[in-house]
Amino acid sequence: MTNNVKQAGQQPTMADNHVERRLVPLVQTQVTIDDRLWAPRQHVNREQTIPYILEQCRKTGRVDALSGVWDPALVARGVEGSNIPVLFWDSDIAKWIEAASYSLATHPDPTLDTQVDEVIAGVAGAQQPDGYLNSWFTTVHPEQRWTNLRDWHELYNAGHLIEAGVAHFQATGKHTLLDVVRRYADYIDSVFGTAPGKQRGYCGHPEIELALVRLYHATAERRYLDLARYFVDERGREPHYFDQEARARGDDPARFWARTHEYNQSHCPVRLQDEVVGHAVRATYLYSAMADLSAEDGDASLLGACRRLFRHLTTKRMYVMGGIGSSMNNEGFTSDYDLPNESAYAETCAGIALVFWAQRMLNIDLDRRYADIMELALYNAVLSGVSADGTHFFYDNPLSSDGDKQRSEWFTCPCCPPNLARLIASLGGYIYAQSDDEAVAHLYVQSTAQLRLAGQDVTLRQETNYPWDEQVTIRVGVGAPATFGLRLRLPGWCRAPRLTLNGEAIDLADVRDGYVAIRRQWRDGDMVTLNLPMPIERVYAHPEVRADVGSAALRRGPLVYCLEQTDQTAPLHHILLPADAKLTARFDPDLLGGVVVLEGQALTLSPSGWDDVLYRTEPPAAQPSPIRAVPYYAWSNRGAGSMTVWVREQPATLQPTAG
Repeated sequence: MTNNVKQAGQQPTMADNHVERRLVPLVQTQVTIDDRLWAPRQHVNREQTIPYILEQCRKTGRVDALSGVWDPALVARGVEGSNIPVLFWDSDIAKWIEAASYSLATHPDPTLDTQVDEVIAGVAGAQQPDGYLNSWFTTVHPEQRWTNLRDWHELYNAGHLIEAGVAHFQATGKHTLLDVVRRYADYIDSVFGTAPGKQRGYCGHPEIELALVRLYHATAERRYLDLARYFVDERGREPHYFDQEARARGDDPARFWARTHEYNQSHCPVRLQDEVVGHAVRATYLYSAMADLSAEDGDASLLGACRRLFRHLTTKRMYVMGGIGSSMNNEGFTSDYDLPNESAYAETCAGIALVFWAQRMLNIDLDRRYADIMELALYNAVLSGVSADGTHFFYDNPLSSDGDKQRSEWFTCPCCPPNLARLIASLGGYIYAQSDDEAVAHLYVQSTAQLRLAGQDVTLRQETNYPWDEQVTIRVGVGAPATFGLRLRLPGWCRAPRLTLNGEAIDLADVRDGYVAIRRQWRDGDMVTLNLPMPIERVYAHPEVRADVGSAALRRGPLVYCLEQTDQTAPLHHILLPADAKLTARFDPDLLGGVVVLEGQALTLSPSGWDDVLYRTEPPAAQPSPIRAVPYYAWSNRGAGSMTVWVREQPATLQPTAG
């Protein structure tokens, strides 16, 4: 193992990618966020969520198990509470380390630093002499190592450990975990591949593929990239590996509990796939790795598959708030337009993985549609996953509830809490990107970005109260006049954006793929102002989405809204929204940390005259009633109560159209 790793904090350049990749995202250490929405969330994440997750990992035995602290006699008897590792435990610890590392990178904390070092020491102590590292297989069934890649999580756990090792090194400069995961990756490379004597396997739960690309970027070791490519290319080939390994352990492949290899996206080679299928998190982690690899070597077939799959997802199988995966049965996709509301799964981890994939696509194809989806998922499907206090979580995110759904303190499978923590801590890495001579703003968050363009240091200061207000001002800071490009996203939800440079209007006629470019010689203090009008809009679903026929969802800017029972004077199922009802937006500083609420008059059905009557020939009377909608991400922070995103509409008379 060589030691040609990049120094901590060293930023990637175009040359680092070995191909002419269009954009490189800034990392979170280059961006300081100080807005009214995300900055408080990041503070809660640092002060509450990250410590809370560590406490839960200790309480449930995850830390001790990975450190090798267990009672073998109890393990042999399978006694509950004996800290017996579970198949996926290592990934929970790994994601916590990654989240804590991102936090340390931007907000040094000696106590947290010591805690991370202690956990890493336990991880290192659990590594086997050959480099293998997995608490469950080392402790419970060492003889079953690599015998069920389809159902068990060995390579998935390895992927998260690798991501943690890279993040920790880049945040702190310490090699302690990076060296451990490199040894593990080297061992995995010795086991899997096409060479004689190696296993032709790959993981049933994709994740290691994108992790190996990150390890390659951190170390410049080409074999890690090659191993990632092998895992992606081998997937779905015949004879099918998962069937072969099932027979080898005495199982009948026909008895696979999921019934189809679509569940883990191995039903055919990835380049031939054109529909998103199966488990939603597994799918989007795989697609993220495919995007990574296509960016590395310009693989047009991989990129083409990613484009097809992204289009299929966002036009056929995605919820209005950016959630993906409609069914609890497979934690994933079913069929086109099957998007039920109350039973919607929309796992928080799936929303996070969609953000990962969308960002990767965005930095290959600078196209607004990817940024729009990244933003939609972030502000809605992801942010809803954690409570305002940072210690309660949604695993699944329904779009309707009768009041029995609330966030939980923890889960038996707690993949979502540390996943949320690592994304929120690293949010600064999603706002901006750059090429050698151009800066790009994908998201609008009050922040300061430090980057290097045209041979000198450049500061971009973004001032905005987005997503509550429509104005975004970007001030350019340069030591001397410099020529470079500044590209700004014009969100797809905005119908009439306006842009000025130092007070002078800029023509938006020449917009490419939803981004407007300004290329000029910039001077210190130059100011770009973008106005993004945010009218309240009603959103309607495709007529084939049965659950939403006759209903509308409310949206303002990037936020999707919902009705909570606590804000209404009548039961939610009694509310009808007239087609011509006027709604207004108002900022309420005292509600849920300060949010814009939508208010107006609706109609509510009256039960008057229905005593002892179940059916009658006259419709129920309706009377005016005030309604108030809050951002979807904020629901379930004020106690139990029903909720709905889709509101039944009292339509204007439908007129037939010419056929």
